[in-house]
Amino acid sequence: MIKAMWKDCSRREFLKAAALGTVAAALEKRVSGKENKVAKPNVVVILVDDLGYGDLGCFGADDLRTPHVDSIAADGIRFSRFYSNCPVCSPTRASLLTGRYPDLVGVPGVIRTHRENSWGFLSQEAILLPQAIKAGGYHTALVGKWHLGLESPNTPTERGFDTFHGFLGDMMDDYYTHKRHDINYMRKQEEEIHPEGHATDLFTQWAVDYIGERARKEEPFFLYLAYNAPHTPIQPPEEWLERVKERDPRMDQNRAKLAALIEHMDNGVGRVKAALNERGILENTLLLFVSDNGGQLNIGASNGELKRGKGDMFEGGIKVPMCAQWPGKIPPGSQSERVALTMDLFATVCEACGVDPPEKIEGRSILATLQGAKQPEENRTLFWVRREGNHYGGRAYYAARHENWKLLQNSPFEPLELYDLASDPHEDNPLPKNHDMHRKLFDDLRNHVNDSGMVPWQRPD
Repeated sequence: MIKAMWKDCSRREFLKAAALGTVAAALEKRVSGKENKVAKPNVVVILVDDLGYGDLGCFGADDLRTPHVDSIAADGIRFSRFYSNCPVCSPTRASLLTGRYPDLVGVPGVIRTHRENSWGFLSQEAILLPQAIKAGGYHTALVGKWHLGLESPNTPTERGFDTFHGFLGDMMDDYYTHKRHDINYMRKQEEEIHPEGHATDLFTQWAVDYIGERARKEEPFFLYLAYNAPHTPIQPPEEWLERVKERDPRMDQNRAKLAALIEHMDNGVGRVKAALNERGILENTLLLFVSDNGGQLNIGASNGELKRGKGDMFEGGIKVPMCAQWPGKIPPGSQSERVALTMDLFATVCEACGVDPPEKIEGRSILATLQGAKQPEENRTLFWVRREGNHYGGRAYYAARHENWKLLQNSPFEPLELYDLASDPHEDNPLPKNHDMHRKLFDDLRNHVNDSGMVPWQRPD
């Protein structure tokens, strides 16, 4: 073939190409007139719901089996100090999709069906990740849980996703009927649908279908796969529960049910990864896996040695498992102790996709860290917020961190306490209020609250 095409190249072009080891590419470019460009990566972000820091094999669990998520960590990188932007759901999702603190985009708390118990309204000024990466030629899809609005103008297809196949609401009252407050929030695009089957299986199959469709296209894709699992109700398929019981008959019933729900979800992750591999696109896909907050302790979750769990500003509520793989780009078996948050994934995905993120975001790219390069720590104070009804009375409570110093209030009615995570990782020994870092973090937090006060969070009537 090279001899046949030799006449279409000058001798100088041929020798130059040969010296670079790119003869075939040079000839193809000469004949076709097209540049051979490196394909942009596909990106798959898998966000799971209420998965505890200690509920994966790769994060120390020894009583459940998660081989597929473990394989992401083994084939790529595992973060030991990754944090969600909130100890509950909607705010973290808002940060993932905007690259901002959730209260700066109108989502300081959980968005729910009834206005009197809904604590957020996604700002119309916020630029969402699918909108940002359109500039890179990406097709974008959300499969699974949205939880950032139940009606126009805050539905997925109105906020930048080309494809939406999933659930608009917060939690499902039943994994098989898919309803919340007896309302069906399942949608395909804007159409209400009535699929049959376990929600985890449905979301997995819809993700696999999407991968199959987009693998035949030239344009790269961004898939955001958001499972409801392992959020309550803890409702694994019966055969998965029996498998866990057979393996460990002495396991506590609550723990067994949760383990089965997590293992079933892990199987879905494996099917998604297999679909990428079978379609020949895994090698050019950045795959990210993360939880939206800590595990819920009263249903059997484990946050390892961390203090407390979901809903708390202690480490167990906000420190979450995160791992990623990208063959040829992320060194396999690597680990990072870099402190990063959910909102940092926005800028990371933008950089991987070759697009500039919006100027006004707080998230910072960790792509260099993923790829094994040395990346200086960000000199920033980090903030967490949760506004909630029920016994919280609609009030907000906060945490702030700078380096290893952490100031937290674990409910609106408790005092702010300072901890040194370097010497007190279990947050057992609060430091005196006259400590210099107590004043610094108190002032930083006051300024953040002042800024967030300019952003409305209530749904308009």
